[in-house]
Amino acid sequence: MPQRTRLHLMIALLAALGLLGLLAPLARAAVVVVAHPGLRKLDVTTVERIYTGRVVELDGQAVAPVNLPPQNPLRQRFLKDFMQRDEPSYLAYWTVRRYVGKGVPPKELGSVSEVLMHVLHNPGAIGYMDETDVPPGVNIVARGAKPVPAAP
Repeated sequence: MPQRTRLHLMIALLAALGLLGLLAPLARAAVVVVAHPGLRKLDVTTVERIYTGRVVELDGQAVAPVNLPPQNPLRQRFLKDFMQRDEPSYLAYWTVRRYVGKGVPPKELGSVSEVLMHVLHNPGAIGYMDETDVPPGVNIVARGAKPVPAAP
């Protein structure tokens, strides 16, 4: 194979791999909000209001949202899809809210499995997880934006 053809083939291969690398994050599933059985379906605005402490009760039931730790990539996706915020603005929001005596941020749990167990065993609990991690029978109350699927 001539040197020039081999070079073109390598460039095309690198370009294709780069494109796949850019598309791979888009192949993931949507972020979903899960809740203790009995809580109703929610819209994105209500989820945002729950996670900012402006809604503390739904249909007579106290709601208790939980978060993943700040460095967790799923939390970053949740903040983007449901809160239209990034981590610094979310933390700043809660710093001010706590300072003026308007509440405390949602409790943080260390993993998706802890979120799931907490939601299943605590009335009014609400959390989030990747759609692909939700076991059958779990109450999904809201879905984030579905990413564009990766090309085959």
